[in-house]
Amino acid sequence: MKRTFTSSRSLVATFMMGMAVFGIATIGCGDSKPPANSGAANSGAANSGAANSGTVNGGAAGGGSTVTAPPAKFTLAWSEYPSWSIFGVADEVGLIDGKAGAMGSIEKKYNIDIELLLASYDQCITLYGNSQADAVCITNIDILGAAGSRNSVAIMPTSTSAGADACITAGIKSIDELAGKPTRGLEKSVSQYCFERCLEKLGKNPADFPFSQMDPEQAAQAFQGKDDKIPSIMVWNPFVMQSVRSRNDAHVLFSSELIPEEIIDMVVVGKDSLGKKGGSDFAKVVVETFYAMNQRMNDEKTRAATLIGIGARFAKLELEDMKTVVTQTRFYSDPKDAVRLFTEEKFQKETMPLVSKFCVKYGLTQAPVELSFGTGKGVMDFDTTFVKEYLEQPKK
Repeated sequence: MKRTFTSSRSLVATFMMGMAVFGIATIGCGDSKPPANSGAANSGAANSGAANSGTVNGGAAGGGSTVTAPPAKFTLAWSEYPSWSIFGVADEVGLIDGKAGAMGSIEKKYNIDIELLLASYDQCITLYGNSQADAVCITNIDILGAAGSRNSVAIMPTSTSAGADACITAGIKSIDELAGKPTRGLEKSVSQYCFERCLEKLGKNPADFPFSQMDPEQAAQAFQGKDDKIPSIMVWNPFVMQSVRSRNDAHVLFSSELIPEEIIDMVVVGKDSLGKKGGSDFAKVVVETFYAMNQRMNDEKTRAATLIGIGARFAKLELEDMKTVVTQTRFYSDPKDAVRLFTEEKFQKETMPLVSKFCVKYGLTQAPVELSFGTGKGVMDFDTTFVKEYLEQPKK
């Protein structure tokens, strides 16, 4: 089983950045690239003129020039999770080709060759933090540690947890009954962030509710096996679905539904990579591929096949389960919704400061990470440039 389902979406970046990256070649990353000067690019928009096209004689990307330069090459590190597995399915249907040296239809349009690096979530963070991947699929929580070693740009949100992260209990029917009893889950992670924030929303002090480290897969298995020592777990799908179904006395005590749009899955690109030749077009390919796949998922003719394709990768879930999964992991399928999220006051002045506070509290960052929103001035920038450019494209 891929580690995605044992320690996925965990806040491991701060201590993994200093690890020796051995075995990287086994997942096809290629030679390590030293990070470029982080000041070379403020945002994707700032570099749109830096030889991004890939065509010569003035031809636009995918335009009418008959002579094209060799494609610019980029890498995207991703792990299996619903709104990230969509890139694996895009490879299967030919929108992109995840192998180096081959291109799908959208890559050809921009003359960009993307290599998809499928790895465990922890490996993806390591690849990205060591500049051995140009971009990574990662959460808004985990990226803060990674951005400490590499200035980063979130080019788009892909989904948000809307019930996919949950506290499951047995024999505990109320929040007050949970006080003093240990909840098992992955410490210093999305799970613990969700656990503490939900308690705060419910008017409780997280200090009164012990959170104990345990591998989430092991915690789920122990809970499902009716281990009396494990009355409460904090896990994510598919463990949530499996645990609730496993025993009659199991139920969701609370979930990420209480903290809407605080846990965000994203695609993040290094500022150094955006500054390379073709960097902006690389971001455009990623954005266009994501929305093309969402169109397939929302079209009745292709919806089932797309969900089945994602489910086959994500915990081998069947169609009916995937229909539930995509309601609890809500995709930002409308680009206007993505722009709204990154530009709204709540996300900028409430959500991300809360995330930063959590990271500092647990030593995941030594100090609050400098954030910016479209200006390119922060160590971690949330930029809507490429989604807006996609919105402005003439639609067929």
